[in-house]
Amino acid sequence: MPVITNIDDLKRIHRRRVPKMFYDYCESGSWSEQTFRENTSDFDKIYLRQRVAIDMANRSTKSQLIGQDVSMPVALAPVGLTGMQSADGEIKAAKAAEKFGVPYCLSTMSICSIEDVAENTTKPFWMQVYTLKDDDYMTRLFDRAKAAKCSAAVITVDLQLLGQRHKDLKNGLSAPPKFTAKSIADMMTKVTWGLEMLQTKRRFFGNIVGHAHGVTDPSSLGNWTNESFDQSLNWDRIREFRKMWDGPLIIKGIIDPRDALEACNVGADAIVVSNHGGRQLDGALSSIRALEPIMDAVGDKIEVHLDSGIRSGQDVLKALALGAKGCWIGRAYVYGLGAMGEAGVTKALEVIHKELDMSMALCGHRDVRGVDRDILMVPKGFSGDWG
Repeated sequence: MPVITNIDDLKRIHRRRVPKMFYDYCESGSWSEQTFRENTSDFDKIYLRQRVAIDMANRSTKSQLIGQDVSMPVALAPVGLTGMQSADGEIKAAKAAEKFGVPYCLSTMSICSIEDVAENTTKPFWMQVYTLKDDDYMTRLFDRAKAAKCSAAVITVDLQLLGQRHKDLKNGLSAPPKFTAKSIADMMTKVTWGLEMLQTKRRFFGNIVGHAHGVTDPSSLGNWTNESFDQSLNWDRIREFRKMWDGPLIIKGIIDPRDALEACNVGADAIVVSNHGGRQLDGALSSIRALEPIMDAVGDKIEVHLDSGIRSGQDVLKALALGAKGCWIGRAYVYGLGAMGEAGVTKALEVIHKELDMSMALCGHRDVRGVDRDILMVPKGFSGDWG
């Protein structure tokens, strides 16, 4: 294994190893990609306050997320098409998360199915669902998650329609993908990736094909996808989904304090401050800028997590200091998955854990649960004072 010192090391290997179509799917935002860029760059504007001559021994990064014990307050976010970054990618990521002691969240748009992941893991994982119009499919999806003993459901509320991602259109990346001579030629150069993909039977959307009405093969998936997302979604509809699932519920895609309060009212157990990794509304605030106003609005009414832009343990530390109970990583672990499979996901978690642990210590804390805003130097107006 090459020497990996940070997440960018994994990203460089991922780019070399995985076909451009799937690398670009991971590494892209909508429109001009302003929000995609600022999700990461805005973390750089927050500085850490170093302390000295403080006992740093016997540190702990252990915490809880929605009542579950975790080795650090980090979860693997739902990412579609993960099984195209590496063969059986969802299974590999879930196994790495289980061994490390952090939650894994499976996307509805995964290649491996709920049942595939459940058969290859021993601990409960989380299941992400979209706000679709098809009640029959939604009810059965929740029932399948219950049968797989998923410990939480995650409803993504910021994808009523799909933000335009220029790279995906140019690469023919859709559901299902439209392969071109250029993309096929590129795939042929990714020999290790190709050999692994040939050895798996899981190459299509396992949670949809054969489960959604009328979707019997990949060719019929496109129409179903285009017709299923509910552009008339409102909070009453989310209340209906709440009735379909009686376990812990997380609402993902909150970026405005008013929506955070609405999420409290529908009976969610946690919210995820997220702009979908900059893949929906370009020009929206970065998640880290949006976090404090949301914390001010909800207080201790609901557990708050942060997603979008996390690339290091220091990013995690900054989000926790601003009030988040935990952070979700998407691209950071996908880089590892594409680079080295399960071992790469483990390496990504190790990198983030080491950075979190050491940075916390140098800020004068031994327990991650005690980190607060005092360790930060935040620019005036960072989270508000907009005209």
